[in-house]
Amino acid sequence: MAMKDTAINVLKILEESPGPVSGERIAEQLGITRSAVWKQIRELRRLGYGISSSRAEGYRLETKTDRLLPYEIHKHLRTRFIGRQIRHFDRTASTSWIGKKLAGETDPEKLHGMVIIAEEQTGGVGRLGRAWVSPAGGIWATIILKPKVPLDHLFMITMAGSVAIARAIRKEYDISVLIKWPNDIFVGDKKVAGLLLELAAEADTVHYGLLGIGIDANISLAELSPNLQETVTSIEAEVGHPVDRVALLARILREFELRYQQLEDGEYDSIVREWKSLSLTLDHRVAIKTVNKTFEGEAIDIDDHGALIVRKDNGKVERVIAGDCFQL
Repeated sequence: MAMKDTAINVLKILEESPGPVSGERIAEQLGITRSAVWKQIRELRRLGYGISSSRAEGYRLETKTDRLLPYEIHKHLRTRFIGRQIRHFDRTASTSWIGKKLAGETDPEKLHGMVIIAEEQTGGVGRLGRAWVSPAGGIWATIILKPKVPLDHLFMITMAGSVAIARAIRKEYDISVLIKWPNDIFVGDKKVAGLLLELAAEADTVHYGLLGIGIDANISLAELSPNLQETVTSIEAEVGHPVDRVALLARILREFELRYQQLEDGEYDSIVREWKSLSLTLDHRVAIKTVNKTFEGEAIDIDDHGALIVRKDNGKVERVIAGDCFQL
């Protein structure tokens, strides 16, 4: 839910004041009633801002919200088009469903770079339709794109997103995250984030793309099922304290825009080189499971279309475009 302009204006006054501000003064500055000021204070508190009040002194902003509100993200954002439009929801079934609905109702060109964010998803979906647990505290977002990338290089949007998330986490928290082909981010042997690229296309035309991002940021592992605790981690668990999700998401969007621009400029080698430098998969023995077959071998390379190159045990080399990859 978007903050209303009046609430933003009240918040700006509190942010800029070194001390408490009376309701009367806020009302005078904004040309509204004191009752309207109180209404906006209540709304800001509902959105997570810590605001103290006293009859003698007025209102003081004590703590900022920890929600991924557009107003807060835009303070940190250094992009030209990614994230310049943001839709925020407290709770929704899936940000990708909202993205599909918007792209079906509006010219996707006008939505290019829009980010849809949910504090919590109740029907998050990962690869192959698998359920994606998306509780409060994570970063659950979908970026709407109108790609100007050749069809045979579209998977590289996922690669660009993977590199962006890995770089952002490394820069913010000095955690040695790596990329597991095709679309997961790992810390050690546990998953901390993932991506999903969905395309609406026919023949040789891509109408729009949706890049879904899920990051276990401030997730308490104790609240997850025992099975998930064995396979996933969170940034909070790795650094030992809650992290600033707003700053992290803003950095991810910046890192992604830089690499997405490389793709549109045809600089595929740059993305591939960076992906390889962050790969958890290459030079390891893997088991591959595709729709048609299962086999084992050594992951030896990734090509400039994003396909994994595996040398099978019989010496033959297989190019894997899509499938599950398990490290042995």
